[in-house]
Amino acid sequence: MRKAEIYRNGKLAGILTEESHDRYIFCYENAYFADSRQSSISLTLPKTQQKYESNCLFPFFFNMLSEGANRKLQCTQLRIDENDNFGLLMATAQHDATGAITVKPVVK
Repeated sequence: MRKAEIYRNGKLAGILTEESHDRYIFCYENAYFADSRQSSISLTLPKTQQKYESNCLFPFFFNMLSEGANRKLQCTQLRIDENDNFGLLMATAQHDATGAITVKPVVK
């Protein structure tokens, strides 16, 4: 199981968990949910206390990944399997992500 912290504009918004290659969970952090000034991270993941579950990486997060030659180059340089979307997301969306969302791996 791997986990990543999801930040919106530098504020911890929630936790994305990969329980297996076909089970993903996203849940907003309680403090973020309780703050009425904070909006949802995406239209497809409205701010709620329920857990979002999916059998694939949520499209919102998948769309943060590079495609084609850029993806191949990132995977080669980072030594990440090209089919490891979660690993690639954690490795590439920490600093130079487009937009307000950044992803940081949870280190045990």
